[in-house]
Amino acid sequence: MDLINNLSLGFSVAFTMQNLLYAFIGCLLGTLIGVLPGVGPVATIAMLLPATYALPPVAALIMLAGIYYGAQYGGSTTAILVNLPGESSSVVTVIDGYQMARKGRAGPALASAGIGSFIAGCVGTLILAAFAAPLTEVAFKFGPAEYFSLMILGLIGAVVLASGSLIKAIGMIVLGLLLGLVGTDVNSGVARYSFDVPELTDGIGFIVIAMGVFGYGEIIANLSNPGEKRDVFTGKVEHIYPTKQDWKLMMPAILRGTAIGSALGILPGGGAMLAAFAAYTVEKKTKLRPGEVPFGKGNIRGVASPESANNAGSQTSFIPLLTLGIPPNAVMALMVGAMTIHNIQPGPQVMTSNPELFWGLIASMWIGNLMLIVLNLPLIGIWIKLLSVPYRWLFPAIVLFCAIGVYSTNNNTWDVWMVGWFGIIGYIFIKLGMEPAPLLLGFILGPMMEENLRRALLLSRGDWSVLVTRPLSATLLGMALLLLIIVLLPAVKKSREEAFVEE
Repeated sequence: MDLINNLSLGFSVAFTMQNLLYAFIGCLLGTLIGVLPGVGPVATIAMLLPATYALPPVAALIMLAGIYYGAQYGGSTTAILVNLPGESSSVVTVIDGYQMARKGRAGPALASAGIGSFIAGCVGTLILAAFAAPLTEVAFKFGPAEYFSLMILGLIGAVVLASGSLIKAIGMIVLGLLLGLVGTDVNSGVARYSFDVPELTDGIGFIVIAMGVFGYGEIIANLSNPGEKRDVFTGKVEHIYPTKQDWKLMMPAILRGTAIGSALGILPGGGAMLAAFAAYTVEKKTKLRPGEVPFGKGNIRGVASPESANNAGSQTSFIPLLTLGIPPNAVMALMVGAMTIHNIQPGPQVMTSNPELFWGLIASMWIGNLMLIVLNLPLIGIWIKLLSVPYRWLFPAIVLFCAIGVYSTNNNTWDVWMVGWFGIIGYIFIKLGMEPAPLLLGFILGPMMEENLRRALLLSRGDWSVLVTRPLSATLLGMALLLLIIVLLPAVKKSREEAFVEE
């Protein structure tokens, strides 16, 4: 009964004209950005974060959430039509989606991605609503020691689930933790690692790093590719709706993908991307029906399942953020930044101190998913035209928008220069095959870890054993250690590397 009362409160908040408008703007912008190759939801949210300063907290978070799951959806359009994933979790959609488009079946491919995303988004939001309250009750039992141990587990989880080399992922997290130490020490008031640069005494801005590494870094990487690599789809999209046979194949795949995405989306370090890979692997291992197209040749299940998985994962990734205050991925780290800007402390107290925001955000997700399906199927033709815009016209607008957004945060040109430098660093990361998302998680969690560790040691009078004598803290550290040991086993290490490679 409490859940029904809470959801009714949420829908009363979400159904105001202002919040409906911002949900629509978020979904539209998210899809637009998802359609553009190389500009993912992280870069978009980082760019638009300054624009939310003037908005009420509920409207700001509803819009940013709409951008997130809108980009998850939009990434499938470019993957299917252009053979380029709009963002990381659409990588596997390319394999069968583009083959369907080449065979003149782009319409059913896009429709299956849209319908799968809608069903998965609704289920993911329902799971979020059902589990939020019980998990929040558990979160109130957490003290500083438990929060520190939970963050250690989160960072190790991010290392395990990051694609590519383990050493590189650890290096990125350590670099993020070190960047988080720059600024003035809260307890002593002494500037540290500022190298006598006055602008660094307040620390490095979160938006500066996010926009530089993800925004400018991706732009430089795209500009380094020759223009002819942009294989623009010019065919006609006809027969949008899937056939009866398509429905028979895709519905079980959508349900399987939704289940996988709902479970893996909660995990730190890019659960939505891992969910898409896992869902595609499961479909490949599921026996083909007589007359069914092989995988890699345009099988509709190869589109429906991973798209459902990444959308369900994007919804359930809000669970650790809203209940524990821990961001499980780079986008959720940006949401923490947005909440902090509006003087909201992420964590279990949000539900009790600000129920309108908490349940309004959850209710808006259902509305947002409905908006996405209504918005996108009729607009497929427009997205195709947008893909034909030359990148040489597109990137200066993105660069300018980033610069204005960063400057408007503190009215400081230093921040604009810093974004440029971090853009170059981001490009180097891409060239070295180093995934930048763990860096952002380390940067966000570093100061929080330090603060909770200091509190725990202060309460225990400097006794480090408090981390292992408290049962919940010891359990979390044990899980982190076990996770590290398992992933370092040779057999697991090999299968982990194979999981992120698709033929």
